[in-house]
Amino acid sequence: MDAPAPDPSPPHIPGRRRPGRRARVAILAGLVLAVLLAIAALLPVPFIVLSPGPTFNTIGEVDGAPLVEISETTTYPVTGALDMTTIREEGEPRSPLTVFGALAAWVDPNRAVLPRELLYRDDQTTDEVQQRNAVLFSTSQSNAIAAALNIVGEELIEDVVVTAVIEGTPAFGVIEAGERILAINGDEVRSPTDVAEDVRGEPVGSTFVFTVEREGQAVDVEVVSEPKPDEPDVGYVGINVGINYRAEFPITFTLQDIGGPSAGMMFALAIVDKLTPEDLTGGGHVAGSGTIDPAGAVGAIGGIRQKLAGARGAGATLFLMPEVHCAEAAGHVPDGLTVVPVATLAGALDALTAWRAQGVLPSCPVS
Repeated sequence: MDAPAPDPSPPHIPGRRRPGRRARVAILAGLVLAVLLAIAALLPVPFIVLSPGPTFNTIGEVDGAPLVEISETTTYPVTGALDMTTIREEGEPRSPLTVFGALAAWVDPNRAVLPRELLYRDDQTTDEVQQRNAVLFSTSQSNAIAAALNIVGEELIEDVVVTAVIEGTPAFGVIEAGERILAINGDEVRSPTDVAEDVRGEPVGSTFVFTVEREGQAVDVEVVSEPKPDEPDVGYVGINVGINYRAEFPITFTLQDIGGPSAGMMFALAIVDKLTPEDLTGGGHVAGSGTIDPAGAVGAIGGIRQKLAGARGAGATLFLMPEVHCAEAAGHVPDGLTVVPVATLAGALDALTAWRAQGVLPSCPVS
C-alpha cells in the first residue's frame, strides 16, 4: 500500500493566520512609502535656512591676534566687547538641504526658511558666492576705515583698486582682484573713471600697460582690449574698479573665512574705540550689525532676527542695529537684550554714550 503524499503547505500553527491579500497590499504600500520618504530625505529642496552664527569681538582677539590691529600710531586700551554677529546658511549653493532639514528649521523660532531665489540665481555656484562675499567683506573693511577716520579726524588715503576680474576676459589671469592700479600706459590713475576713460577711449584691440601694486612692488602687465559684450564698438578688458580707503598707518583685519558687508559698523566702532581715549563699552557687552558707507551711513543687513538671538546667546545686553529693521525685529527681541536703532556711525556712538551713562536710548517707533 502506497504512503500518502506529503502535504506541501506549511504546518498550521494555532493562533497564527497568514496575512490576507489586503494586508499584503498594505504592507507593500508601506514599504514603498518608506522608500519614497528615504529618497525624499536625501533630495535637496530649493530653500535656504538662516540660523544664528558665531559672534566675534572686534576689539578682542581671534586665534591670538587682534581682530582689528592698528600699529605705528597712538592707540588706547579697550574693555568689554563690540561683537559683530553672523548667520549660518544651509542650502544650495552652500550645502544641500533636505525636506526634513527645512521642516525642522520651520518650527524653530530662531531660524528662518527662505526660497532660494530670494538670495541666489539658479545658476550661481558656491565659488561665485564665496568670491562675492569676500569682495563685500573687504569693501566693508575699507568703508569702515573711511567712516572711522572721518570721525576721529585722521587723514584718509584713497587708492584705485581692482574689485573684481571677470572670468574669460582679457584681464583674467593677468590682473588680480585687490591690486592697486597705479598707472595705465604711464599715466597716473587717480580715480576709477580714469581707468574707464582710458580703456574706452582707445580702439578695440589696443594694448594697455597696467602698472599695478603686487606684493608691495610696482609691476607692469599688458592687456589687449576686446569688444564689450553689449557695446561691440567699445574696448573692454574685464575688470571692475573701485576705491579702497586706508590710513597713513596700518589697520589690519585678521578675521578669515567670513563674508558679506554687514560687519562694517562694528569694524568702524572698533577702530574709533582704539584710536580715542574714550572707552566705548565701559566694560559692557555690546553687539550689533550694519553695513556702512565711507560717509558713515548705516545700512540694512540680512538675518536680523537670527543675529539678535546669536548676540543674546553670546551674552550681549545691548544690540545696535540699522533703524530700517525696526518692523522686522518687533516681537523677536530676546529677553535681557536692549535693541537700539541707528542710522549713522555718529548715532551709534551717541547711543553708546547714553548707554554708559544709563540715559535715554533711541528706540523703534511703536506701530
